[in-house]
Amino acid sequence: MVQGNDTSISEFILLGVSEEPELQPLIFGLFLSMYLITVLGNLLIILAVISDSHLHTPMYFFLSNLSLVDICFTSTTVPKMLMNIQTGSKVITYEGCITQMYFFILFAVLDNFLLTVMAYDRFVAICHPLHYTVIMNPRLCGLLVLVSWIMSALYSLLQNLMVLRLSFCTCLEVPHFFCELNQIVQLACSDTFLNTMVMYFGVVLLGGGPLAGILYSYSKIVSSIRGISSAQGKYKAFSTCASHLSVVSLFYGTILGVYLSSAATQNSHSSATASVMYALVTPMLNPFIYSLKNKDIKEALKRFFGMTSIKVPVVLGMRKCP
Repeated sequence: MVQGNDTSISEFILLGVSEEPELQPLIFGLFLSMYLITVLGNLLIILAVISDSHLHTPMYFFLSNLSLVDICFTSTTVPKMLMNIQTGSKVITYEGCITQMYFFILFAVLDNFLLTVMAYDRFVAICHPLHYTVIMNPRLCGLLVLVSWIMSALYSLLQNLMVLRLSFCTCLEVPHFFCELNQIVQLACSDTFLNTMVMYFGVVLLGGGPLAGILYSYSKIVSSIRGISSAQGKYKAFSTCASHLSVVSLFYGTILGVYLSSAATQNSHSSATASVMYALVTPMLNPFIYSLKNKDIKEALKRFFGMTSIKVPVVLGMRKCP
């Protein structure tokens, strides 16, 4: 490792979730299991949506994109962590760290945008059901996803360029299991004021903005549901949003909890452990949440595998648009 205050460093040290040697086999098995469940569950969603023409609707289109992003999101960090535990090495190269940080930010922000787009889809389906197919046409759906990708890629690129201008000290130990942006910036010896401002600006603009959009959509949805006279109609309308609302609550709740606990305790290892919630647990639980009582996906998987009877505990939980 290059010593001194230098920008041409060669590697970082990822300390991981725990430094206790006896816990490493347990951590390896736990993370491997969670990763495989995440990939399998989200892959089933993608296969079901692609293979069945009945699921070629805006809601399932956005959901399949979310599943793809969740697979990529976890694949950005977990395989490297598992490899480090297996080899007994905690090293990640400077180039590898920058690359990992780029894709982690990219897919995290993209997750955020897709959840917002899905909230807008539910808003149109419930508040403007007669115009749903006209408003949520294939061109608009594709454009919403494309814009989400472009904005996420540009923001991630900006953050990486801001890190590339920094010089680092001799202590290059990252108290995390991946190259988390804030942790990397804190290791710098040069002035990080601009980096901090860009990070806070990004949180407010790309975090608060979509969250405000989601809250606005659901305020309109709740108002529209309250106007439905029959209890059955209210339940049917709410059931189309329940899964998405659960995922939104889990996504924002875990992120908020991580950063609030981190700010309160100032303990980097506690923050690393808490980060597992939004970096791995949330993508793993999404397929389970969306799979609750969804006959459309189960039937699609039956046809995909060519089976007459199949029990699928994992896949979607949202109904078709009214």
